[in-house]
Amino acid sequence: MTLHAPESRLFVDDYLPALLAQASQLISGEFHKVARQHGFSVSEWRVMASLADGEAISIGDLAQVTVTKQPTVTRLLDRMEAKGQVERLPHESDRRITLVRITPQGAEAVAHLMKLAREHEHRVLEPFGLQRAEELKKTLRQMIALHADQAGDGEDAE
Repeated sequence: MTLHAPESRLFVDDYLPALLAQASQLISGEFHKVARQHGFSVSEWRVMASLADGEAISIGDLAQVTVTKQPTVTRLLDRMEAKGQVERLPHESDRRITLVRITPQGAEAVAHLMKLAREHEHRVLEPFGLQRAEELKKTLRQMIALHADQAGDGEDAE
C-alpha cells in the first residue's frame, strides 16, 4: 500500500520517519523551552516525565523510553541522584538489573512541569479533536510496540 500526499515535492514530505522526526522536533522543542525555564535539561525532563508515575523501572527501559543511550542515562542518573530527584534500587530477583524511581522530592520538583506538559499536549492536539487525537496516540503506541524489539539502545536526540 502506498499513500502519497499529492502536493509533496520532496521525498521527506511523504516519508514517515521524516514526518515523525519533524513533528517530534517541532512539538518537543516548544516544550523543551518551558522545561529549561523551570531548571530541567531536556534529558532531565525526559527522565522525570518517564518516572513521574512513581513506578521503578530498569535503567535499560528508561534509556529506551527517553530515547537516550544507556551510558548517558547512567551519568544523568548520577547527577539526579545527587540532587535527591531519583533513587536506584536493586531488582528483587535479578542482581544484574538496577531499577530507578523518582523520589518524593523529585516528584514535587516536577509536578508543576507535568501540569504544563499536559496543557501543551492539549494545545497541540486540540485542533484534531478528541477522537483523532486518541487514534493518533493509539497508532503511535502500536508502531512503537511493533518496532521496539528492533531498536536496541536509544540514541541521543538532543
